Amino acid sequence: MRKIKILIADNHSLSREGLCHLLKKEKDFDCVATTQNSDRAVKLAEEYLPDIALIEVTMPTRSGIEITRQIKTASPATAVIVLTHDKSNYCVLSCLQTGVSGYLLKDTTSSDLINAIRLVYNGEGVFTLEAIHNIIHTLGTMRYKESFGISELHGRELEVLKLAAMGMTNKDIASRLNISEHTVGSHFVNIFRKIAVESRTEAVLYGLKRGWFSLDELAPK
Repeated sequence: MRKIKILIADNHSLSREGLCHLLKKEKDFDCVATTQNSDRAVKLAEEYLPDIALIEVTMPTRSGIEITRQIKTASPATAVIVLTHDKSNYCVLSCLQTGVSGYLLKDTTSSDLINAIRLVYNGEGVFTLEAIHNIIHTLGTMRYKESFGISELHGRELEVLKLAAMGMTNKDIASRLNISEHTVGSHFVNIFRKIAVESRTEAVLYGLKRGWFSLDELAPK
């Protein structure tokens, strides 16, 4: 019987070791590698080509979002499941846009996690309902000034917002557009003012709601 090869990347040793111990009890699972290091996670994915990578979003040096992108590049066949305490709209949305196959909170039961790994291995997506419902609820209840629209954003402002929707930090955006981080910050100030929002998450959700870009469009190719 071919076993499901699993990589675990988590900066908390107890979580990492506990997960590996739990998964090794399953006859069809093989915990091939664990790490607490962001760079090492990508190298291990390239080396072992795991079927599943369990990733904690709040990794040091690089976020789990960036690690996911790099793992998908190093090993395209690896399906990523985010396992985290973070259920913020911005985190969930950013992870969805990187092409993760699952998003689970760390209070998930062991049986649910094991079942989720098997489902993802078989090509299905598994996402915690609480996090997804938060996104849907926010999209449904956010109220904006209808007088503002895409015509109110300059081309560069829309470009900055789209890159933010892809999960990029201000530093990443500045590097991509060859501008300073200060300029990126100024663009966000203008974007927030024009569409009457107070955060990047609200701005991204606003853009999605108005159809300026879509999750399919933002997903890595």
